[in-house]
Amino acid sequence: METLNKYKLLSYFYIVISVVLVGIGFTYTAFDFLYTFIVASIMVVGVLPLVSSKGIEWSTYISRILVGSLFVVSGLIKANDPLGFSYKLEEYFAESALNWPFFEPYSLGIAIMVASSEIILGFAVLFGGKSKLTNWSLLGMILFFSWLTFYTAQCDPNGVYNVIENGVEVEHGVTCVTDCGCFGDALKGSIGRSLTPWESFKKDILLLVFVIILIVRSSFIKLNSKTDDLIIFPFSILFVIVLGGMLFGWWFPLTFTIITFAIYWGLKQVNINLLKIDWQVALMVTILSFGFSGYCLTNLPQMDFRPYAVNKSIPEQMKSAEELGLTAPVFVYDYVLENKATKELKEVRSDVYMNQKIYEDTLWAFKETKGESYMIKDGYTPPIMSFNIGDEEQTHEILESEKPIFVLVSYDIIHSDKGVQRNVNEFVKQAEAKGIRFIGASASLDEDIQEFKKENGNAFHYLEGDEKILKTVIRSNPGLILLQDGVILGKWHYNNFPTFDEVHKNLMK
Repeated sequence: METLNKYKLLSYFYIVISVVLVGIGFTYTAFDFLYTFIVASIMVVGVLPLVSSKGIEWSTYISRILVGSLFVVSGLIKANDPLGFSYKLEEYFAESALNWPFFEPYSLGIAIMVASSEIILGFAVLFGGKSKLTNWSLLGMILFFSWLTFYTAQCDPNGVYNVIENGVEVEHGVTCVTDCGCFGDALKGSIGRSLTPWESFKKDILLLVFVIILIVRSSFIKLNSKTDDLIIFPFSILFVIVLGGMLFGWWFPLTFTIITFAIYWGLKQVNINLLKIDWQVALMVTILSFGFSGYCLTNLPQMDFRPYAVNKSIPEQMKSAEELGLTAPVFVYDYVLENKATKELKEVRSDVYMNQKIYEDTLWAFKETKGESYMIKDGYTPPIMSFNIGDEEQTHEILESEKPIFVLVSYDIIHSDKGVQRNVNEFVKQAEAKGIRFIGASASLDEDIQEFKKENGNAFHYLEGDEKILKTVIRSNPGLILLQDGVILGKWHYNNFPTFDEVHKNLMK
């Protein structure tokens, strides 16, 4: 009876939460469907235990399917681009953000660990393996991410912090991480933008609701029976299809999930006495997760969600909403006004200030702008806000060239891989023999570039580029890209550096 009352109390709690969430709504229409689906799921999870004796079991199934599938897809997206995720972690660890600079050298390792952990925990939830360890680990991860997204969401862009430099206290501006990196560039590539910190915080809180059920039911969740598999497998596959394939346009998570389920089922049929079946499954998923992350690190991402993917046009993605005949987002500021007579202060939004011609008011005077601009209406934002290789004229020449151009991107020339340079030099000779231009792009100092060229026998010219842009263009240092009419025709990691004949035969007919 006590257990039954506990479940009923939990059900009422979930029903109240779903009603509150309906009242709150969501910030932007782009996520309305997903938000509605999650709120409806919370309502169902709350109602089922009240209407059926098996209701709590079905609520547990729903929670396992949603949480497990979401963690698998989220982890695969991060593992698909471990370098990109590590760059985001470096933003968080920076002195001007969380002030955890001691973690910065380990950003890549942490990125791979977090991504793989999400995949491992996601499958552990779906398989029912080591439920107490899995569910409490999930809770810890969700609580940490909730704190992190809340911290970044309430960050004051006008805030400052003091640092002692040469015995003098110097004031620096705070860095606010506006893109949490929760789904990498996948959301940008599908709906045009990432989750804001507040949206990420809401997402973590919603996940927490389902994780609570898993915590409560940990003692009853065991490694799946045949019945459990028949229920969880098809619905988790369906959710992966919706989230990975339909939302992100990436079908690899479906393939990865099916393969993992197949190996898991095979392990259950084979009697291996060295390890308990729970640990066999955990070891299998661990190998697959770290293996995929390692592959994407030593090659290029399996799926390129960035605006610099192969066959994408850089100039087209730089066009404004007005140029494309689309609606642009609306940004405003908060203005602080001062009463000339009483010195009273009040805040007014910049659009109201202009539309109501408050600037003509003889009683209230503009005093200052508070904070940074913020969006009040969603709209189209160009995927590429700026792009430069060399000066403006050189950039224009490269993007408008009707002839193909090879660009070797070495954002950090000092740490650029030297083992591939002999292949690079041979490639350059053959390209120039065919009259095809070959240039380098780097954000390093000119003296470092000249020293590197001399040491490695590079006979081509390097143009200056923005480090952040170059790191976004290709996840390789160096990495080769082929441009024509501003369209990226090919990209190669230095581990897969091609011969000129291969490129000429396949892409330059």
